Amino acid sequence: MPLIPAEALPYFENMIYLPMLLIILERDRDAFEKGPFKLKGPYVKLVDEATKVARAELKETTNYLRRHNMKVIRNKTDATFTEYVFMHEGYEDHRRYLNVRLRNRTEELLSVYFTVAE
Repeated sequence: MPLIPAEALPYFENMIYLPMLLIILERDRDAFEKGPFKLKGPYVKLVDEATKVARAELKETTNYLRRHNMKVIRNKTDATFTEYVFMHEGYEDHRRYLNVRLRNRTEELLSVYFTVAE
C-alpha cells in the first residue's frame, strides 16, 4: 500500500496550485481596475467569478485535508525546483516540482477557471 493514497494526490496538488491561482487572479483584478481599459466591467466580472469558484474549491480542499489529517508544507525552493512535503497519517512524501511546470499548470488552471466562470 502506498504511503500517500492516490485519491489524496489531487487534494495535495490543489493546495499547491489554488493559492497560486488566487494570487494571480487578485493581481489581474487590480490590473484591470487600475489599467487603461475603457470597459473594465466584463474583465473584472470574469476574474471575480473565477476567483469565487477557486476559493470555493480551496475551501473544499482545506476541509478534506483537515478531515483526513493531511498537510502540505512548502519546503526548499531553488531556481529550478520547489519541494513540497505531503503529510498523511504520520508519513511524509517529499516531492519536487519543476518551477516551469508549476507556472504552466497554474496557467492551465487559469484557463479552466475562466471557462467555468463564463
